[in-house]
Amino acid sequence: MIHETSWMAVLVFLFFAGTVIGISFYLGARAKSASGYFAAGGGIHWFVNGIAFAGDYLSAASFLGICGMIAFFGYDGFLYSIGYLAGWIVALFIIAEPLKRLGRFTFADALDNKFNSRGIKLAAAISTLVVSCFYLIPQMVGAGALVQPLLGFPHYVGVIVVGLIVTMIVTTAGMVSTTWVQFIKGSVLVILCAVITVMILARGVTTKPVDANGKEVRLLRNNVPVATVTGAPGVTVLPEEGAWKGKPYVRVKDAAGVLSVWRKDGAVLSETQTILVQPDGRKFVNGLPRGKKAGEADLHPVGYASKLPGGVEKTGSLNPVSFLTTMQDTEVILWNSDKIADADGSAMTVYYQRPAHGKDFMAPGSSPTFKKVRSEKFFDKLDFLSLMLALFCGTASLPHILIRYYTVKDQVSARKSTVVGIAAIGFFYVLTLFLGLGAMTSGALDVTDSNMSAPLLARSLNELLFAVLSAVAFTTVLGTVSGLIMAASGAVAHDLMTNFLKIKMDEFQKVRSAKIAAVCVGVLAICLGIMFSKMNVNFLVGWAFNIAASANLPALVMLLFWKRTTKQGITAAIIVGMVSSLAWILLSAQAFKDVYGLDPARALVPFSQPAIITIPLGFLVLIVVSLLTPRPEAKPAA
Repeated sequence: MIHETSWMAVLVFLFFAGTVIGISFYLGARAKSASGYFAAGGGIHWFVNGIAFAGDYLSAASFLGICGMIAFFGYDGFLYSIGYLAGWIVALFIIAEPLKRLGRFTFADALDNKFNSRGIKLAAAISTLVVSCFYLIPQMVGAGALVQPLLGFPHYVGVIVVGLIVTMIVTTAGMVSTTWVQFIKGSVLVILCAVITVMILARGVTTKPVDANGKEVRLLRNNVPVATVTGAPGVTVLPEEGAWKGKPYVRVKDAAGVLSVWRKDGAVLSETQTILVQPDGRKFVNGLPRGKKAGEADLHPVGYASKLPGGVEKTGSLNPVSFLTTMQDTEVILWNSDKIADADGSAMTVYYQRPAHGKDFMAPGSSPTFKKVRSEKFFDKLDFLSLMLALFCGTASLPHILIRYYTVKDQVSARKSTVVGIAAIGFFYVLTLFLGLGAMTSGALDVTDSNMSAPLLARSLNELLFAVLSAVAFTTVLGTVSGLIMAASGAVAHDLMTNFLKIKMDEFQKVRSAKIAAVCVGVLAICLGIMFSKMNVNFLVGWAFNIAASANLPALVMLLFWKRTTKQGITAAIIVGMVSSLAWILLSAQAFKDVYGLDPARALVPFSQPAIITIPLGFLVLIVVSLLTPRPEAKPAA
C-alpha cells in the first residue's frame, strides 16, 4: 500500500546512510586544519567535484517536485528544469574561475579579497546565513514529507533522522565527507533515473496500464451517490456560486446536515467522470480509510492515457523522440482539485478528472503556476519572467554552491568541474521529462501528493526499484542539507568569528568552532523543519533563489567586471538586495494567501516574484554608492 512501511525501503536507506557515515569517519583525519575542513584542502579531483556539484544542487525539490509537476501538468514542470539548468551558464562563463582565484573558504572571502572590509564580511555572512536557512527549511520539511509515504514513519521522524545524519557528516570530516556524500548521491541519482527512463521507453504508452506484477490497473469505483440529484429524497443541493459553476459535481447536504459531493449527472459513473472526495484533516478518500494494513482501501490508482494516436490500445516500446511525439498526440486524463468550505465549518477537497490533449499539456501555460504565460495581464507575464530570472540568476548566487569551487586545486579544475556538473545536471533534467510523463500515464498517481509521482512510478515497475528510489530520495536531502550546513558553519566560524569579530584562533580552534556551529545549525534546521511542516515547500525554495540572486549576484558580478566597485558599494548592494527581496515577498499576494491566510487582493505589491525589480536595484545601488565613495586602493589579489 502507498502509506505502509516498506521495510525493503528502510533497509536500503539504512545501507545508504551507514555507508555515508562510515565514509565520513574514515575521512575525518583529513579535516584537522581549517583548509581541510572548509575546502577539503583543495584536493578534490575536478571530475568528482563536478558530480558533487550535481549532488549538491539536485535537491528533493528538483527530483520529486519537478517530476510531480510534469506528471500533473505536463511541460510546465519542465520549465523549472530549464530555469535551474540555465543558471549554470552564468556559473560557467562568469563565476567559476574568478571565484576560485579570489576566495579561500567562503563566499565572503571572494567579495572581500581586495578590500579587507568588516562591513563586507558581516553583510556577506548574514546573506549566507539567511539564504542557507531559507533553503534549509524546505529541505527539512521535504524530508519529513517523504518519510511518511515512503517509509511509513511520522513527519518529525524524517526531519530528526536527516538532521542528525547530516550533522554527523559535517562535523566528522567537513567538506571532504560532504563532497563524497554528494558524489555518491549525484552518481546514484542520475544512473537510477536513467534506468527508470529506459524501462518507461521499453513499456511505451497504453490505455490499460499494468502494475509491477503485470496486473491491469483500473480505476476503482468510488462511493459517490449516483442517483439523480433532483430526485433524491432528503437532499438539499447547495447553490452554485462563483468558482463552482461549470464543475462536474454539486455540493449537497442530507437530512442530517452532512456535507458531501455528488455527481451532477445521475448516469452510471464512467472512468472519465470519477470524483474523489477527501474531507480535510482526515486520512480518508471517498469516505474510505487510506491503507494502514494490507487489504484496507488505498487511494485510487489514477493517471492514464485515454486515447492514443491511431486508436490503438498500446504503442509498444518507443525511442526518446517517438515517445515525446506520441505524447503530443495522446489524450491523458489529468486531475483538478477544489477546496470547499461552508460557513458551518464543513470542509472537503474534491478531485475531479479532466481530459487533456498532448497539444495542451506539452506546451507552456497549463498549470496554475505558469498559466500566467497565456494571461493577457501585464503583471501576470511580468511575474512569470521574474520567476525565470530568479531561477537563472539564483544558481550562481547560492553560497553552498559557490564554496564548492574552493575544493579543487586551480582555476582550470574549477572550470572543468563546472562543465562536468552542467553535463550531469542537464542529463538529469532531461530525464525528468520522461519520468514525469511516464508517471502521468502509469496508472499509479496519488492525486493528493504530486511528490509521490516518481516513487509510485518506480513501484509500478518494480518493488526493489521503489525501495532504492525511496532511499535515493532521502540521500538527495542529505547531500543538499550537508552543503547548506557547511556553508552556514563557515559563515559563523570563519566570516563572523575570525574575520569580523577578530577572535584569534589557531587551526584546531577554528575547526572546533565550525563544528560547534554546524551542530547548532543542524539543531536549528531540525526545529525549523518541524515548526514549518505545513508551509509550501516550493514557496520557500523561491524565497531562497530570489534572495540569493538579489543580494549576492550584483556584488559578485560588479566586483569581477567593474574596477570602480568599492567596499561600500558591495556592502550596500548586499543589504539592499537582501532586504528588498525579502520585504517584497512578504508583501506579495502569494505570502498573503499561503503564509497569512489573508485575501491575496489585499497584497501591497502587484506581483509575487521580486527578482525582476530587486536584482536591477542591487546593481543600481552598488553603482551609485561606488561612485559616491572613494576609489578602492590597489591591492594584489590573494
